[in-house]
Parts: sequence; structure tokens; C-alpha cells
Amino acid sequence: MRIHHLNCGTLCPPGGKLVDGSAGYLRSARLVCHVLLLETSAGLVLVDTGLGLDDVASASSRLGKTFLGLARPKLDPAETAARQVEWLGFRREDVRHVVLTHLDADHAGGIADFPWARIHVRGAELHAATVRADPREKERYRPAHLRHGPRWESYDEEGEPWFGFRAVRQLRGLPPEILLIPLDGHTRGHAGVAIDTGSGWLLHAGDAYFFRGEIHEARPRCPPGLRLFEMHAGMDPVARAHNQKRLRALARDKAGEVRIFCSHDPVEFEQLRALSEEDVRIPRGLQA
Repeated sequence: MRIHHLNCGTLCPPGGKLVDGSAGYLRSARLVCHVLLLETSAGLVLVDTGLGLDDVASASSRLGKTFLGLARPKLDPAETAARQVEWLGFRREDVRHVVLTHLDADHAGGIADFPWARIHVRGAELHAATVRADPREKERYRPAHLRHGPRWESYDEEGEPWFGFRAVRQLRGLPPEILLIPLDGHTRGHAGVAIDTGSGWLLHAGDAYFFRGEIHEARPRCPPGLRLFEMHAGMDPVARAHNQKRLRALARDKAGEVRIFCSHDPVEFEQLRALSEEDVRIPRGLQA
């Protein structure tokens, strides 16, 4: 299985170091939308999509003023999964499946660019996104992203444990090397996606955490601005804290077997892209 690491939406929120932890307070921060493109026996599989072509073209109506004001996305069509799939030499129609960590706009905005694909998501997340019972859910889940009638594959059942986590086995129509791992907290049906690469596991933890220091350092830390957003956006702070603790233990105890990363940390993204795609030329416009 070949794995491509794509940034499908550069986010430039205000706050600089208070948000991304790098130098400077007066500049905009830089975050990414870390998407995976998997070449599998079942065709191409996307793990999350980032922002879509319609999001870039009609940002105000598709994404909403709150998201645009807080995240300040770059809105570059070259960063969409649709354009990057084509740049890599594939047809968009080659993407047969999309596995989602959750249905926030910056993770699922691009599903409309692949209307024929099967969209795999936890049942609790699909319910939350369609009912939108909480004011935060009314803002975070954008009806426009679901208007095209996605071909849902939802999961309520759970299978055998995976490194101490519950896991959904198996995803319909997908190889057994791809697992959906419930990681409640950020949303009601948030999940991680685990991939057996043949030489170890990758765990895309979505928004279970936002900054590498929360998981990969002995003394967990997160820039204060990002921590504030994380707390505000989370639907279940107890579950979020519990799952972060479990992820820290997994990162510590299984460092040689499992590589964990989140959706928005640019340092994690650049490290994994360099490791996994040294032989793939990146378009100039998509380089950091």
C-alpha cells in the first residue's frame, strides 16, 4: 500500500505563536489539513478530504463566517484533494472510498468532489451532523456539504481491540488493513483511522489532539490559543481528555509499532511527507 500525505487546506488563524507554537506573535499562524491518499486493492482511498473545490469557490456560503473568521483558510484550489489526486496522475473517479475522522468542514468539505465514492463514518457522527442538536453543531456541520447525497457507509458496531482501543472491523469494501478507531470527545462520533503499512501502523488521530506536544512529549503542552479552541470546540471534554491520555500511552509504549499524528500540526505533516514520499515531487505551490 502506497500512502501519500496531502495538505488539503492551509489555515492561517490569527495569533502566531499562541496558536502554532512557532516564533512570533503578530503574524498569522499556519496549520494544515492532513489528508491521506491510499493506493489499495480496492482503488484509491482518502482519509479525510480537507476543503473542497466548492468551498474555495463559494467560501462564505459553504464554510460560514465563523469558520472563515477563525481559521482564515488559504482557499487555494490547488490544495484540494481533487486537484492533488489529478496532479499525482490519477483520475478523480479512481477515488472509490473516503474514510472520515469526522464531518467538520475542514475534514469533509471535499466529499462532494467525489460523489460516487463510499463515505465511511461512525454512525454517531453521521447522526450528529444531520440532527445538529447543539448550537455548536449547527455552526460546525454545514448542510451544503451533504446536499449532493453522499453514499454513506456508517458503523455502530465495534470489533476486536486494537492496542487497547476499540476498533471497527472491517470497513465494507475496504482492505482489512484499514480500521476505524472510536476517539470520542472533539465530536460525538469522532474517530481515528489506523492503517497497517506492512512495516508498522499509522494512526490518523484527526482532531483528538491539535499539537504534537500534547501526545509526544513527557510533559504535555499545547499553545494557549490552540488549547482554548480545542476546549471550546470539544463536545465531550472528559472523553477528549481520556482519549488523549490513552494516545500518549500508545505513543510512549508502542513507539516502534505505531506512528500517531493529528490533522492540523504542520510539523507532523512535514515529517511524515518527507519520510513517505521522498521520491514524489511536490508542486511548488503546495510546498511549505
